[in-house]
Amino acid sequence: MQWLSTQDLVVDIVGRKDGSPLNLNIESGQIWGVLGPNGAGKTTLLHTLAGLRAPRSGRLFLGQQAIADMRRKDVSRQLGLVFQDHQDGFPATVLETVLTGRHPWLSLWQMETAEDLSAAEEALADLDVLHLRDRLVSTLSGGERQRVAIATLMTQSPHTLLLDEPSNHLDLHHQVAVMELLTRQAESGRAVFMCLHDLNLAARWCNHLLLMYPNGEACWGSAEQMLVPAALEKLYNQRLETIDMNGTPFFVPARS
Repeated sequence: MQWLSTQDLVVDIVGRKDGSPLNLNIESGQIWGVLGPNGAGKTTLLHTLAGLRAPRSGRLFLGQQAIADMRRKDVSRQLGLVFQDHQDGFPATVLETVLTGRHPWLSLWQMETAEDLSAAEEALADLDVLHLRDRLVSTLSGGERQRVAIATLMTQSPHTLLLDEPSNHLDLHHQVAVMELLTRQAESGRAVFMCLHDLNLAARWCNHLLLMYPNGEACWGSAEQMLVPAALEKLYNQRLETIDMNGTPFFVPARS
């Protein structure tokens, strides 16, 4: 089932002429990785898909409905976003922060229910931060704060998960745990769309890829179609060596 789609979407990036129009169909069960060098517009694209920035041209749809015609609360029930950086404006505990994920599902002034609390605690446990539930988020390490942000998204429980560098600040164990969690979300019928800097995480976990070039060009398709050394070397302006790891390509930067 198609959750999120774009129609001739051109992302509005200051100082850049119109890039490739994007016609993406992000469907249930798919895990998309967005790859590209710094400044290619990955974060801007993610914010545009979330409805936080207007595109230069083109349209966005959730199912058959244009996002521009939807109430923000209804969009938030179907789309959730993890930002690359986290700004905590006021003191809050980890549990209070994660419970904000339930806000799209509550009416004005409605308090969280026992079911909401259970969902938050389950997400905290899945992200290995339940033991931090009473800590202020301002006291957390970068990796702990990142896992709290992902737990908030899980508590929100949208159909489509948008994540900007979900592996930021995470050690190897928690990188794998988060990618396995996102894979389970896709297997349960959700769609995952995330920006990644780590080419090998994308090769290991994503079944679809979008390559964004600095000049505004883009190409997309199945991971098998996109994981071509020539395309990736052009993307990063870097020669690569490819190693086969049990049927999955592993890319290593080649020496000059």
